[in-house]
Amino acid sequence: MQPIAAITESLGLTPSDWEPYGHYIAKITPPSAPPQPGKLILVTAMTPTPFGEGKTTMSIGLAQGFQKLGQKVSCALREPSLGPVFGMKGGASGGGRARVLPAKEIDLHFTGDLHAITSAHNLLAALIDNHLFQANELELDPRTIAWPRAMDMNDRTLRQMVLGLGGATHGVPRESGFVITAASEIMAILCLSQNEAELADRLGRILIGFNRRKKPVYAHELPGLSSVALLLEQAMKPNLVQSSEGVPVFLHGGPFANIAHGCSSIRATQTARAYSDYTITEAGFATELGAEKFFHIKCRQTGLVPDAVVLVATLRALKYQAGISLEQAMRPGSEALAKGFANLHQHIQNLRLLGYQPVVAINQFADDQDDELSQLMEHCQAVGVNAQISSAFADGGEGALALAETVMAQCEKAPNKVKYLYELEEPIFAKAKKIATAFYGAADIDFAPKVQAKLRRYFQGEEPSLPICIAKTPASLSHNPSLRGAPKDFVVNFTDCEYSRGAGFLVLLSGDVIRMPGLPKEPRAHVLDGASWE
Repeated sequence: MQPIAAITESLGLTPSDWEPYGHYIAKITPPSAPPQPGKLILVTAMTPTPFGEGKTTMSIGLAQGFQKLGQKVSCALREPSLGPVFGMKGGASGGGRARVLPAKEIDLHFTGDLHAITSAHNLLAALIDNHLFQANELELDPRTIAWPRAMDMNDRTLRQMVLGLGGATHGVPRESGFVITAASEIMAILCLSQNEAELADRLGRILIGFNRRKKPVYAHELPGLSSVALLLEQAMKPNLVQSSEGVPVFLHGGPFANIAHGCSSIRATQTARAYSDYTITEAGFATELGAEKFFHIKCRQTGLVPDAVVLVATLRALKYQAGISLEQAMRPGSEALAKGFANLHQHIQNLRLLGYQPVVAINQFADDQDDELSQLMEHCQAVGVNAQISSAFADGGEGALALAETVMAQCEKAPNKVKYLYELEEPIFAKAKKIATAFYGAADIDFAPKVQAKLRRYFQGEEPSLPICIAKTPASLSHNPSLRGAPKDFVVNFTDCEYSRGAGFLVLLSGDVIRMPGLPKEPRAHVLDGASWE
């Protein structure tokens, strides 16, 4: 690793633009008057599998390929959550020769941003319960309070609980629970706020519940909200680290794409673009989750327009989408590979619906067969999509040169115009149906009575002009994790909803999705130690 001062110098930052967090990490003060921004490249993927498709590895490798071509490039990526790190996924800092460094520090506590968000979230929860206990001047109805606690860890036992037991001095008894920090509305607010004033305004707009006259109560009505913003003062500044080949990487914010909006912060993206000719960012999971939200939430709120989109695919993921076992997917099998193309087709179509012709990045694994790689390349060519094989995991930027050249050429084509799938003024049901039918392959959708009741309470019969953020399984294009490939003619059941008024969107939960994950039978926490990141 290079000293962080060398990375800031390569970007053209002055000493007043950054402050060190040790030798290899810095906090960045975004420029007040950024210069002409560079081009923006979005990296997304096909439906993920238990193998991991290497989207972060591909983003970093692609950036290193750009650097090998002599371009001034940086990445804008999300910070890892401790939940996946100690749960099923393990580290979230890329892999092989396409990593962000220092990996262990990044995957663990880093600069404390997620802890700050957790603390801010829970301070607001404490202020709400203290208001109930002291006098309840706002006449909050405890049964309607919609603000849970948060924790950056997978813990299924905290999903639903009763608070305030133990007598009159221990608070007002009521039902509540926890969400993982990545799903906190404060996480979304921090990632979508362009400055401190907007952050404070969004925090004040948080819907905390309803009073006994069924009128909404917002966070700005509670005393102490300035203290919530104060906890986020340092967390609002993007973090700067480096890749394994010295590419500047802005890591900031970490919302999941299956239960939140899945994109790194606007501030990180804009800061990276201010200091680079090319900025590579990623959206979590696949096109129907992270990429859909990137466009309909992040782009719509900021006016961002990517210059190119990269779609990551692997041979083993395509075979797995054919319906075979994990073990079988690791073996040669051109028939299963061909059957799995249906999943890739849907993701290509999703991006075309948004106005983009993607570049398919084939993430090469050591045991991939040359004839199968050729089969995939030929198939992409047959459907009119440019594709390149990348060996960035094994070879770093050298293994992503062809991909970088192809993506750079895509950036130089006529400027893109985002084609949003729905208008903000459309009814909520219509927006959800358009996404489900066009992006998932569904035949129809259904709103449970609970959803309908909540929508009536939130909006009093009016249709709000805001985007929706669908929470669903990442394991399938559908809401059912057992449906692989490109399923059709199913009905998406929406079982619950939450109004993230401060973040500026409505969360619709489908199927059995939850916002506090649990640990698997054999979590990564059983095997991780200090040497795991070496």
